[in-house]
Amino acid sequence: MDKGASGWLNGFIGVAIFSGSLPATRLAVAGFDPIFLTAARGVIAGLLASVLLIVLRERRPSLSDLLSLLIVAGGVVIGFPLLTAVALQRITSAHSVVFIGLLPLATAIFGVLRGAEKPHAAFWLFSCLGSALVTAFAIRDGISVSLRDDLLMLGAIVVCGLGYAEGAKLSRRLGGWQVISWALVLALPVTFTLVLSQHHVPLADVPRSAWIGLAYVSIFSMLIGFIFWYRGLAQGGIAAVGQLQLLQPFMGLALAAGLLGEPVNFSMIAVTGGVVACVFGARRFA
Repeated sequence: MDKGASGWLNGFIGVAIFSGSLPATRLAVAGFDPIFLTAARGVIAGLLASVLLIVLRERRPSLSDLLSLLIVAGGVVIGFPLLTAVALQRITSAHSVVFIGLLPLATAIFGVLRGAEKPHAAFWLFSCLGSALVTAFAIRDGISVSLRDDLLMLGAIVVCGLGYAEGAKLSRRLGGWQVISWALVLALPVTFTLVLSQHHVPLADVPRSAWIGLAYVSIFSMLIGFIFWYRGLAQGGIAAVGQLQLLQPFMGLALAAGLLGEPVNFSMIAVTGGVVACVFGARRFA
């Protein structure tokens, strides 16, 4: 399998894993405070990453890599999980997952700014069209309900896109699993401190479904998914493979309906279908 095809395959596996993140977060916030949830998933994934780095005797990143790793940690370890957890206290995962359609555009923009990529002009047309469909849905169905939570989701998309692009750039040199592992380890002092500060959380009253949600976002969303995702972005290009995220809303909506019993109306399906269609045009010119 050539490098480009391998990048798309790894990217698709990563997106499939990430598609369960928001539904799982929705389950988890039913029993955990958003700050505790963000910190706990970071601690669990960080400890697992530490074991990997020690067992495999991975060399430490250079001092010049520290800033990029801090950007990754701030974007995907703390920023995105915290902002989405707060928003998901009041909005459904079916609604919030559609915002993920904006991630390809955010990732591509930061791929240009941080990764020195130069997609064709037509690429931006298709990418912006997909994002416009998602934005139109949010304005029609979401802003009248909770402007604050939609803004939180948009903020989460921005910091996540930056973390994706920065991590992909660094993965070309360090490797995909190494980047997310070191970022998780760097974030441990913050996440561990936050867990200790939330000691008043009544864990005995947390339902089993919330524990399942925490386990998923800690092991799969925070670690395993990134192993495939960063490798895919590094192999196939940040802007190109990043368009696979347009498939994530469709997968997420299916999970929200099947696992959580949340309503998925026709407008959600229509906008997701339109966004997914844009991936083919964007891919051709990426």
